[in-house]
Amino acid sequence: MRELPQTLRVVVDQLATLPGLGPKSALRVALTLLKWPKERTMDLGRGILELRDKLCLCSSCAGISDQDPCAICTDPERRPEQLCLVAEWDSMLIMEQSGIYKGMYLVLGGLLSPLDGIKPESLEMVRLREKLSRDQVTELILALGTTMESETTGSYIKNLVEREFPLTQVTRLAQGIPLGTDLKYIDKETLRQSIAYRQKI
Repeated sequence: MRELPQTLRVVVDQLATLPGLGPKSALRVALTLLKWPKERTMDLGRGILELRDKLCLCSSCAGISDQDPCAICTDPERRPEQLCLVAEWDSMLIMEQSGIYKGMYLVLGGLLSPLDGIKPESLEMVRLREKLSRDQVTELILALGTTMESETTGSYIKNLVEREFPLTQVTRLAQGIPLGTDLKYIDKETLRQSIAYRQKI
């Protein structure tokens, strides 16, 4: 990529750091941006800046929102006694699209992975403890997927809840979800069934 003009090379290098984009894909994206009208690229640039300026993490569920607390956490129709634990915000979106779950959420911010340096203190464990003690949660639903990291995280949280919050029941989504699959790749009907027939663990 040394033969690229410096300005183009800088953009390609930055794009190539995004998930799913290698150097060739990043170059195609950059060249597409060059073909766009100037106003369209300016709009994209402003939109990217506004992602940082106008969005925040909800202080209650750690989800991405344009207000704090978010619309879900302030919805009086939600059931505060149910708390659904998801690894990332996009999994929370998938759960909401299923239309069946009406409780509250907490976004962990990842999954335990000691080899990658992701330990319990790297995740939202403090916020989880706060919600379990303050919000009188009677059911904690683990919606973490079925990967090895998901299982490790689920076991850790189950043990934590049994030890510190024995009155809270821990359930998980039913096993219609294939082993090793991330929640965000599940179709709506499978997810709906998994929520409806969740299992005690």
